[in-house]
Amino acid sequence: MLGLKPIKLLPARERVASALREAIISKKIQEGESLTLDTTAQELGVSITPVREAFQILARDGLIELKQNKGAIVLGLNETTIRNHYQVRAALESEACEICCEIGADLSAIKNCLTSATKALEKDDFGSFVNYNQSFHYEIWRAAGNEKMQQMLAELWNGLSMGIKSTVEKYAKRSNEEHKAIYEAMERRDAEASRKEMRHHIYRSMEDMLTRYE
Repeated sequence: MLGLKPIKLLPARERVASALREAIISKKIQEGESLTLDTTAQELGVSITPVREAFQILARDGLIELKQNKGAIVLGLNETTIRNHYQVRAALESEACEICCEIGADLSAIKNCLTSATKALEKDDFGSFVNYNQSFHYEIWRAAGNEKMQQMLAELWNGLSMGIKSTVEKYAKRSNEEHKAIYEAMERRDAEASRKEMRHHIYRSMEDMLTRYE
């Protein structure tokens, strides 16, 4: 027994929004394409309710336009939209790291996610790594103790953003190393360093995503 606690995931609506946002940004789903609740729910293996809620999140982001027939149309996307998204995430997540350091937050759940992610990579289990990657960020938001910030970040979450020049393995390992640097700074209660490491992590993810969008 490793003594690890269960990994917590984001609510279904944020996970659905994340999957759709990543697909729209990377152009897997094209501008002008129609999305329906039923088809999206079936493809993602979820019920209609989280898909409907995810559509509302993405409509607020300006990525889709809701239609009366319970569907949506994908809107245009540009580099500015992508940069704006990541800039907000970087500002909020780096602040969450700093808050954790300042209040002496319990980091055990964050460490648990990092340990589990590392073990998954050792087994080339990239599917599990994606969940641990998500949970690492989620536990930082939760540890900061600001519910409003946590809610905003959950709705902004867009998951792994591997660039066209990176393999899944290369990206996952690089991401995990960056997570280690973030955690180690937080463990030292070095607020400035943890903020810097998180900002670097998210901006690097942004550049990777932009290589997919170009």
